[in-house]
Amino acid sequence: GWWRAAGTALAGTAAVALLMAGCDAAGDGVRSEGSASDNPVPSRARSATPTPSPSSSVAYKKVDARALLRKDPTVGAEVKKTLAKPCTADEYPIDVTYASLTGGQSADVIINVMTCADSVGIGSYVYRKDDKGYENVFSNEQPPVYAGVSKGELEITRQTYDTGDAVCCPTGEDVLTYRWAKHRFSEYSRYHTDYSKTVDGNEASATPSED
Repeated sequence: GWWRAAGTALAGTAAVALLMAGCDAAGDGVRSEGSASDNPVPSRARSATPTPSPSSSVAYKKVDARALLRKDPTVGAEVKKTLAKPCTADEYPIDVTYASLTGGQSADVIINVMTCADSVGIGSYVYRKDDKGYENVFSNEQPPVYAGVSKGELEITRQTYDTGDAVCCPTGEDVLTYRWAKHRFSEYSRYHTDYSKTVDGNEASATPSED
């Protein structure tokens, strides 16, 4: 019906708008890097992280994210197993973002670990620099999960699946936002979106439901 055509058109317009927004040089003082370029994370999750800004109000220093995770006793065995060897050559399934989330003098380190095969997020972490090094102040090891930065706050995206859904095509997603207060992250908002799936050829397009 016409409403399906209109919904598809609106979804396409929104995708173009998001792509154009990702090209904007202005951000929240966020710097991102991915060490596994051949293993892109789900597009919905990546949209939660703004484009890196050329300048930042906090000191920015690259860290060895893999080494940081491997020596952290609080990181789960499954994640450490994934990081034991590269996916291809010397490429590990890690995304790293540097941003000010906790109000420290140095940028916080946001790390996402994915599977090599299908880039499903299996662990998200935030490390805060202190006098002794880097402290793990947030972790989520409930896949599929991806951590990003939105307006200077920590945003966690968790894709949801129904029985029979392919990894590429979730039924919806949960988005949780956390604020830093009293030396810890506290959840203060969340929302859930269900997506309707319409088949066009062999591809499914997802658009927000009206629920």
